[in-house]
Amino acid sequence: MVRAVYPGTFDPIHFGHIAIAKRAARLFDEVVIAVYDRPLKTLLFSPEERISLAEEAFNHAAKIKVMGFNGLLVEFCEEIGVQVIVRGLRVFSDFEYEFRMALANRRLSPEIETVALITNEEHTFLSGSTVREIASLNGDVSSMVPQHVETALRTRFRELGDGQQIVPTTSMRD
Repeated sequence: MVRAVYPGTFDPIHFGHIAIAKRAARLFDEVVIAVYDRPLKTLLFSPEERISLAEEAFNHAAKIKVMGFNGLLVEFCEEIGVQVIVRGLRVFSDFEYEFRMALANRRLSPEIETVALITNEEHTFLSGSTVREIASLNGDVSSMVPQHVETALRTRFRELGDGQQIVPTTSMRD
C-alpha cells in the first residue's frame, strides 16, 4: 500500500487544492491532507477550523483523509507511514521553491519521495492569499472554493469587521 501526504496550510482550502488531492488519490492508495498548524505566516483560520473545512471538502472521498501536523514534514511522514509527499505546481516560480524543499526533505529522509502535480489550467491563478484578499473585499469567491468555505470566509470577515489587516499586501506561498 502506497500512502501519500499532501501538506499545506490550506487557509482556506480551495478548488486548486481539492483538484490536486483528488488526482493524487487516483495515483496512491491513500492521501493524507496534512494541515500544518504553525506556519511562518498570518492565518485567517485556526488549525482546527482549517482541518474541519478540509474534512468537509473531502467527506465523500474514501481514499482521502485529513490530519493536522506540526514539526518537520518528513518526521510526520515517518510517524504515519507515508512514502510520498505530493506537491502542486501552479506556475514556474513554484518549481524553484518546491525543488529546494524536495531536496531538503530528501536530505532529511531519503526514503520519502516527492511527486509534483501540475495544476489544472483553470487553477493557475488560485492561491489562499488570492481567495482571502477577494473575500476580504466582499468579492465573489464561489468559483474558487466550496460553498462551506465561502460561508466560513464571509462569517470570519464579518466577525473581524472593517479595518483589520488580515490579508498581506504582498503575495505569500500557499
